[in-house]
Amino acid sequence: MHRARRVIAHEADVAVVGLGAMGSCAAWRLAKRGARVVGFDRFRPPHAAGSSHGGSRIIRELAFEGPHFVPLVRRAFTLWDELIAESRSSALLLRTGIVYLGSPESSVVAQSLKSGAAHDVATEFLDSDQVASRWPAFRLGAGMVGLYEKRAGVLRPESCIAAALRRAEHYGAELHLDEPVLEWGARAGMAWVRTARRRLEAGTIVLAMGPWLLDDLKALGIEAWVERVVQHYFEPAGTAEALGPERLPPYICEDESGVIFYGFPLLDGVVKCAIHHRGESTTIEALDRSVAPEEVDRARSYLERFLPAAAGRHHHSAVCVYTNTPDGKFHVARHPSHREVIVASPCSGIGFKFAPAIGDTIADLAGI
Repeated sequence: MHRARRVIAHEADVAVVGLGAMGSCAAWRLAKRGARVVGFDRFRPPHAAGSSHGGSRIIRELAFEGPHFVPLVRRAFTLWDELIAESRSSALLLRTGIVYLGSPESSVVAQSLKSGAAHDVATEFLDSDQVASRWPAFRLGAGMVGLYEKRAGVLRPESCIAAALRRAEHYGAELHLDEPVLEWGARAGMAWVRTARRRLEAGTIVLAMGPWLLDDLKALGIEAWVERVVQHYFEPAGTAEALGPERLPPYICEDESGVIFYGFPLLDGVVKCAIHHRGESTTIEALDRSVAPEEVDRARSYLERFLPAAAGRHHHSAVCVYTNTPDGKFHVARHPSHREVIVASPCSGIGFKFAPAIGDTIADLAGI
């Protein structure tokens, strides 16, 4: 059993700064373990200003990014189910499966197979005819194959964050929304945060601000950068029934040039798709939130090639951001100079599905 530290001199055991994917789950896991949690966010999450929005996120056990991610996502699956049970809302996670598409040598297929073999993940290897037979909406090029993972699904990010924050409050967390932290600091045995309204002392502070953490990461010598990524939404061009989550899983497709393009079944009347990485480097302050027609055209060209039934009228696009490291790994660790501070970012564009497992890791690091 985990037992929260009770340091009477502090107003909180843990102050969580940033209540997006990682911060909301950290607040939930910490508060559930009995910690006195105070959370802050510059906006009112869930919101569309950072990395945790867009209506859908893939959760998958296979990891072409590296086999080391598989045990962490298995833990996350368990905790998402726990949040679903506590929230009494099965709509947080749609069990759809996922198909990886590409040549047998593509990283999406070959490295996913490698991660599956390393951790005994059940998969089905399908040739192009088998893919077409099972999911007629897909159009695969010569030499392409499919790899199907049944356990995967679609997380609803806004609903997940809202649910985690509600559960955190249920367990006693105090949340201050629309209240940005202007300054933080630490000394032996104590950390503090300051907003325009208050100064709060805590035994530990968790910095989970995603792209707003870039300056702090650089000061720590952690190489990281913010990448602009655009999510596109189209109305169906063909029969909507063929694109629904009961008939079509989310997909990750790598073309012959190495571009990774991913998308989702029809949800909320639209089909979402995006190009993974390949976006320009920026900062959250300088982020261009407008979307150029050529960006929409590029996304449409991939749909027309691989999923033509989804390439209907453009509905809208939304700008998202990744906070990346050079090796694509996460940075969740105590501050090297201040043990009272836990840094919980960046997550390199693949972090949402891991959020509750990272929240649990943060609680462990905090000694709760």
